[in-house]
Amino acid sequence: MKALLVLEDGFTLEGKSFTGDFETGGEVIFTTGMTGYQEILTDPSYYGQMVCMTYPLIGNYGTCREDMESAGVHCAALLVKECCKKPSNWRSTMSLPEFMKRYEKPGVEGLDTRALTRHLRMNGAMRGIISTRETDPAVLQERARALPAMKGHNLVPFVAPEKPYAWYDNAVQEVTVAEDGSYAWRGTGLPLLVYDFGIKWNILRRLCEAGFEPLAVPPGFSPARAKASGAKGVFLSNGPGDPATLTSEIALVRELIHMLPVTGICLGHQLIGHALGARTEKLKFGHHGCNHPVKDLTTGRIEISSQNHGFHVVLDDVDDVEATHVNLNDQTLEGLCHKTLPVMSLQYHPEAAAGPHDGEYLFNRFRKIIGESAGA
Repeated sequence: MKALLVLEDGFTLEGKSFTGDFETGGEVIFTTGMTGYQEILTDPSYYGQMVCMTYPLIGNYGTCREDMESAGVHCAALLVKECCKKPSNWRSTMSLPEFMKRYEKPGVEGLDTRALTRHLRMNGAMRGIISTRETDPAVLQERARALPAMKGHNLVPFVAPEKPYAWYDNAVQEVTVAEDGSYAWRGTGLPLLVYDFGIKWNILRRLCEAGFEPLAVPPGFSPARAKASGAKGVFLSNGPGDPATLTSEIALVRELIHMLPVTGICLGHQLIGHALGARTEKLKFGHHGCNHPVKDLTTGRIEISSQNHGFHVVLDDVDDVEATHVNLNDQTLEGLCHKTLPVMSLQYHPEAAAGPHDGEYLFNRFRKIIGESAGA
């Protein structure tokens, strides 16, 4: 079935749907990872985005329940050169087309993904529409222009939980948290309050492995309830959208950092940056892939990192805050810490299941900072 992709500037490509009839839109981005398509599809940070995979063959190892990063698919669409319909992998329980159909998300193959990636690199990520129904590019271009831009758009409410939950036995578990925020911890690790703005489940897995007992809460969980919970530290998760729009969450983080040790990844890092007086800017085409070099300024060590963000923190000589990590491709900030408060954060993803795993040690660094502050 023919599918037409049209960007807001009129750039047009033709492909074929491997998931049936549809029309959808969103911000079009590209990712350079050779593997990890299921991780990408189920990562809530990709909400509202149509993702182009630069590697030409996608789907060859299928999908399986154990590789889910959330309960569903959050990408608006998956754009590939060639989709493998018959995977070869002993872990696979479902092909990529079957997986996409199950979650009612569009997939398109036969696109010139090389041309699309080049166009986005030169002109920046932009809004787009892909349709099997409309054949007039001019009509689809106007529909793309009518979509909300990613900058200035708060997408966290679409992916954040409505009530607290725990993570143990490698799964989400229902729990009861009192109205005042108090909670009966199980005693399996250092009590950690996790603000879920659209978290990847592998972050929760890694936190458990690092000796934490995570209790995930919605973004509106108040500082008073956080204090009453009995948690020894706070973790701020990844999530979608423009961090500058989360004004109430930034105000909340500003209070939390004076109450408890605070750490964060991706959107959590950006919220910490705002709370400490920094700002965020949108990147031209974002950092999406498994091969970004990052330098740990505290050790001089070079790491290969997995990244997925369209915004970055700009410190502008903020008092009492220093950079801990920097991206070697474009010198953007990848990590920060406060000089006197127990606060640190990272822009990239040390928990990435598809790799690389150079940054996994940072969960133990989180543990050390929170543990030392708590006297644990």
